[in-house]
Amino acid sequence: MEKLTNKEEEVMHALWKLERAFVKEVVASLPEGNHYNTISTIVRNLADKGYVGYQAFGKTHQYFPVVSLQAYRKEFMETTSQKFFGNSYKNMVSFFAKEEKISADELREILAIIEKT
Repeated sequence: MEKLTNKEEEVMHALWKLERAFVKEVVASLPEGNHYNTISTIVRNLADKGYVGYQAFGKTHQYFPVVSLQAYRKEFMETTSQKFFGNSYKNMVSFFAKEEKISADELREILAIIEKT
């Protein structure tokens, strides 16, 4: 699975939320300042990369995600773990703890989830 640019991820988040949408609906769901032609190009690129499918209605297309948010998230986290934490989730979690991005209560919740599985 190819890593997406920040802008492609932003468009994918819009499509995951909308589920099916025309480009104008994607543009409307994004922060102001996004131009129709730019978003249209990004959506077509996402289709070329296999992230998005579409249904044609004459000259216009309705787009929908082919790759789920869960699948993308899993791939992103695995790649991040490999690149930055030596493929160790322990190192990743301890990084967030040291940076105070995760609380002791949240760590206890994670432990409870692990112990249940």
